[in-house]
Amino acid sequence: MSESPKNPTGPDFTQGVAYAELAAAGKLSGHVGDTEVLLVLSGEKIFAVGAHCTHYHAPLVDGLAVDGSLRCPWHHAVFDLSTGEALSAPAFGSLTCWEVERRGDEIAVRKRQAPIERVRAIAPSGSSPKNIVIVGGGAAGFAAAERLRREGYDGEIVMVSDDAVAPVDRPNLSKDYLAGSAPGDWLPLDVESFHIERDVKLQLGARAIGLDPRGKEVTLANGARLSYDRLLLATGAEPVRLSIRGADLPHVHTLRSLADCQAIIDRLPTARRAVVLGASFIGLEVAASLRARGLEVHVAAPEKRPLERVLGPEIGDFVRSLHEKQGVVFHLEDVATAIDEGRVRLRSGGELEADLVVCGVGVRPRLELAEAAGLTLDRVVVVDAFLETSAPGVFAAGDIARWPDPHSGRNIRVEHWNVAERQGQTVALNMLGAREAFRAAPFFWSQHYDVVINYVGHAEAWDEIEIEGDISARDCLLRYKENGRVLAVASIFRDIESLRAEIEMERGL
Repeated sequence: MSESPKNPTGPDFTQGVAYAELAAAGKLSGHVGDTEVLLVLSGEKIFAVGAHCTHYHAPLVDGLAVDGSLRCPWHHAVFDLSTGEALSAPAFGSLTCWEVERRGDEIAVRKRQAPIERVRAIAPSGSSPKNIVIVGGGAAGFAAAERLRREGYDGEIVMVSDDAVAPVDRPNLSKDYLAGSAPGDWLPLDVESFHIERDVKLQLGARAIGLDPRGKEVTLANGARLSYDRLLLATGAEPVRLSIRGADLPHVHTLRSLADCQAIIDRLPTARRAVVLGASFIGLEVAASLRARGLEVHVAAPEKRPLERVLGPEIGDFVRSLHEKQGVVFHLEDVATAIDEGRVRLRSGGELEADLVVCGVGVRPRLELAEAAGLTLDRVVVVDAFLETSAPGVFAAGDIARWPDPHSGRNIRVEHWNVAERQGQTVALNMLGAREAFRAAPFFWSQHYDVVINYVGHAEAWDEIEIEGDISARDCLLRYKENGRVLAVASIFRDIESLRAEIEMERGL
């Protein structure tokens, strides 16, 4: 996506603006010719950068500038104001930087800034790994490969993926792409400076079946053996599949990969009624997307309220009401016992007509390689603060990793896309000798029609939910506390507060 629309708004920075105008707001959106540019006052320095996030085109004027960086209001990407570099996922493309001219009380922007080189994280000559293997073609694997190349690593990178396509933007599969409002060219994760099939030896449809940490070798199902100096295990998770009768019928689907999403889309022309099994984030996002496609949608789930376990009863009730206003019918405290052609049978004795069934009842970490290799496990792979496993030179990230979270003081595992990408970036640095602890606060977003819920931190349990604002008015901030300490923050249309909460967690406040 481009950084600027065709008809930019705001002041023409080539004509100059008053410093007082920028000082009053902290950020000022304008343009240079046809390009939208953002002026940012950070401390005593003035920066001029592209006005939109390179991830989903969010207006950065609504973001937060702190410590020489600029944070995206929507999905919390972080950019260096001096260089424009994307420091933290989910953005990978850099912002364009512009030269700032100041004469007295006037500021002008007229030409682009020449690229500024920064010190890279490459290890001393001779100690850098000669070859790196990444097992997994998802968020963590892609982010690690991209960061390795960005840091100047020129050794061999082999990515082994049992998927049929190169890494894609998976959150879109249950949201805009499934709803029909996002084109397919939004899905690939490649960025201008990095193309996975050009910069990495990508082996698609390849399954790793063995890992020998001592011999530093990975065995593939086709018999091939890959040696490595450093290895990233990013095998992710797979959907839990129901064991009830009819779960393998052609009109029953799970949603994890692009192929899964396309299979659902292919059935839509002949589908009129859909049943979603599970009121998880994925299940409810699928429900919203199918309603956008005009299908009648029913949701069956065992819990009393959707999302209550993660977000509490108040948000759970709000989300249910939000979906019901869009025509979704809930069957809560109930589960499917059988699926037949054209209908789903429920434990309560009811039956739901269904041309399409989507199962969103959770995922299971893919641990076969880690278990066979003898890595230390605690339900998933245990890693240290640097995301290294019990086997030297073998790192793990994403859905399969449990790491020491500095904010909660606990070893945690989360299934968030942003976390997987940011862990992949940290692994890349540590493979090159940086020894950088993973300190990012977990973050995810969930979209339900025109409402986006942001969540920072990690609260497996809490004894208090402090609510600020009005949930029903879609203007709120919820703090999940344990013994008076904030573990997580959820928000609706409180982007700046969400960013501030993230910064406070990162700083240990």
